[in-house]
Amino acid sequence: MKSYLKNIVEPGAQHARRRVGYGPAHAFVFLIHLLIAVSIVTFSIETTPGLSPQIRAVLEFTEIFCIAVFSLEYAMRIYVADHKLRFIFSFWGIIDLLAILPFYLSLGVDLRSVRALRFFRLFRLFKLARYHQAITHLTAALTIAKEKLLLFLLLVLILIYFSAVGIYYFEYTAQPQHFSSVFDSLWWAVITLTTVGYGDIYPLTVGGRIFTFFILIIGIGIIAIPTGIISAALTEALDSKPRAR
Repeated sequence: MKSYLKNIVEPGAQHARRRVGYGPAHAFVFLIHLLIAVSIVTFSIETTPGLSPQIRAVLEFTEIFCIAVFSLEYAMRIYVADHKLRFIFSFWGIIDLLAILPFYLSLGVDLRSVRALRFFRLFRLFKLARYHQAITHLTAALTIAKEKLLLFLLLVLILIYFSAVGIYYFEYTAQPQHFSSVFDSLWWAVITLTTVGYGDIYPLTVGGRIFTFFILIIGIGIIAIPTGIISAALTEALDSKPRAR
């Protein structure tokens, strides 16, 4: 019985359908996918004001049904795990727990005081990653490129600070209300270096505008760097994957 359930709920079980066709494992994956989508849709609908009591009753019933299935899945995964504590405190174990925990914590409690717990229902979206090989490849790529990405992040932080200092010296005299300090200038640096440019703060002096031009050019180039790093790492992850025969 345990081995049968393990073949259904374990992350690698979905690969078996490539050889033996669609079976219980495929049905299980499809059901979980469907319920995750349904729970996210109902969560969004619940935020709509002016819903009738009938609709809210349907949404509540749907939520209870989804929680029941997710709870059963969580219990099954603990049951079939070779190392139960290791699974419970693993990344996927925590995600599975966070997907159902808000519901049980809200039982018998005034939800007005624990509304923040409802946010954790969004962790159900992470459950989808368990069943998709593409997410596994992306995770492997991020692991390979983590040092380069950290170096890139450090470079970006240095450039943001440099931009904030530069624009402060150019614009402090002309706009002391917007560039009163380097810390106030950080907001301009972030939206400019990322090429967002909300337009709420912009330079007035000639020097500030020239400085902004160069920062924008740097920002455009920076956007492409992480894309190249992740693409190269993803290619390496795919090349290192054992080829199926």
